[in-house]
Amino acid sequence: MSTAAALLILAGASLALIGSIGLLRMKTFYERVHPPTMGTTLGTGLVLIGSMVFFTLHESRPVLHEIVIGVFMTLNTPVTYMLLLRAALHRDQTEYSKQSN
Repeated sequence: MSTAAALLILAGASLALIGSIGLLRMKTFYERVHPPTMGTTLGTGLVLIGSMVFFTLHESRPVLHEIVIGVFMTLNTPVTYMLLLRAALHRDQTEYSKQSN
């Protein structure tokens, strides 16, 4: 079962890496925000599940406090994503209105 935990953690880390590479490869801010958000959400989930499996096996009791971390990450990541997009959209609209005057 430690192999399963290791595979989950490796998969989660790989998704986070893919999200980071996506951040570097995209050209505009609006494109750059999406890959890290998706990589963070799913990657964090897999790492947390792997951690739960590993520590449950090694401590011979259910270890569930990672669920709290997962809930906070699942709630905070989309909210942060929306706030960043709204701020960028507001900035772009302000710059456009200054240029048209």
